[in-house]
Amino acid sequence: MAIKKKVHVKKGDTVLVLSGKDKGKKGKVLTVLPKEGKVIVEGVNMVTKHTKPRAQGQTGGIIHQEAAIYAAKVMYVCNKCGKPSRHAKKILDNGDRARACKRCGEIVND
Repeated sequence: MAIKKKVHVKKGDTVLVLSGKDKGKKGKVLTVLPKEGKVIVEGVNMVTKHTKPRAQGQTGGIIHQEAAIYAAKVMYVCNKCGKPSRHAKKILDNGDRARACKRCGEIVND
């Protein structure tokens, strides 16, 4: 039986890094990797990658790119109040569920 893994942030969310070398940085989530419990955040955990030219006319060299960090190290930042917070599930009048900021109570656009 496979265990369903869940990550508390989605692609496109703004997050704050809580620990590590990039502590305090804010960035947008580019990719979510639920199987590993990791996320890739824009401008956070930059690594250098040495690439070799694969096709004719392509240049090799050193590329700087984002690497994955554990999702537990990031916290969601509310679009409305601009503060880091957890989010709650709210049931709307039509029966749908939506994410809401725990600090200001505003519904988050998904």
